[in-house]
Amino acid sequence: MINYLSLQKITALHESEITTAVNQVLRSGWYLQGEHIALFENNYAQYIGTKYCVTCGNGLDALCLIFRAYIELGLLKEGDEVIVPANTYIATILSITENHLTPILVEPDINTLEIDEKQIEQAITSRTRAIMLVHLYGRCAYIPFIGDICKHHNLLLLEDNAQAHGCHFGNKRTGSLGTAAAHSFYPGKNLGALGDAGAVTTDDEQLAQTIRCLANYGSARKYEFTYKGRNSRMDEIQAAVLNVKLPYLYKENQRRKYIAKAYFEGINNPHITLIKDNDRDNVYHIFPILCPSRNRLQQYLKENGVETMIHYPIPPHQQQAYEEWNRRHYPITDLIHQQELSLPCNPTMTDEEVHEIINCINKYQ
Repeated sequence: MINYLSLQKITALHESEITTAVNQVLRSGWYLQGEHIALFENNYAQYIGTKYCVTCGNGLDALCLIFRAYIELGLLKEGDEVIVPANTYIATILSITENHLTPILVEPDINTLEIDEKQIEQAITSRTRAIMLVHLYGRCAYIPFIGDICKHHNLLLLEDNAQAHGCHFGNKRTGSLGTAAAHSFYPGKNLGALGDAGAVTTDDEQLAQTIRCLANYGSARKYEFTYKGRNSRMDEIQAAVLNVKLPYLYKENQRRKYIAKAYFEGINNPHITLIKDNDRDNVYHIFPILCPSRNRLQQYLKENGVETMIHYPIPPHQQQAYEEWNRRHYPITDLIHQQELSLPCNPTMTDEEVHEIINCINKYQ
């Protein structure tokens, strides 16, 4: 069986260094808010290209903390609207509604699976205050036209960079393109920890300080509480692991790109639609294909020793959690969620496995 993703194999790529780093933390007796966190925040801010990186408990917390901080700073208030792609993981939506803001769902472009920039402006109202871009699957969702819209309408440009560590737009990395960005280091991500972990990157010092305070119970000074905060902290072990893995991210993303290129060049089946990158950078956290008989294709691949995943079977507007949206009609989003299938694409794969998958797909009828 070719696994979709083996975390054991991913960890084994750097097992010796990870073991050494974890043992250093264990022996130090200092497990939170220590030198490994400080080092990672510095390293990751430099890597992304921002002045500040504030670590937190996970990617959802990173998203939530950005909105909460902007509320505390007076730039957002309850009921304000945030434009967000209808095709996204639900965490993006949860962070908006948790802060009593209003998500305005905009359809994706079927050619990119990212937000359709041509539909953004018509979704803007007098209550719109921000656009949340999601670099879904690892593909850059930003284009200059979106930046121009934000400037013209005085909107915050926020990024959900949970799936796109190392992705570029020009000479900048995603996570540095807007006013603030959320990152997830869930173990399966391109840059993954050994548990939950997240971060916010920004050039805004006041925003960074507010987020750091909110994530520490609302406290900037011990036992003094400026805000009604929460407890959301990355631990020293996760930071130590991420410090080990960050220098290898470029090489591992290049391997993902090599595998994706092989898929693009090798897969030739009229039942399969490949989503070309055109001029968008992509670090292939996920390699999605579209197939009208998706479930049958998935079963066929399983029977032939290839494990796949569906990202995601039910779109946010069809979830019970948002039952008030269930009768809304987003045809492009619905089509994607009915047809999307994710092929294995990670740096532990061999060339033989890649070609086996290609041959298997090309024989599907």
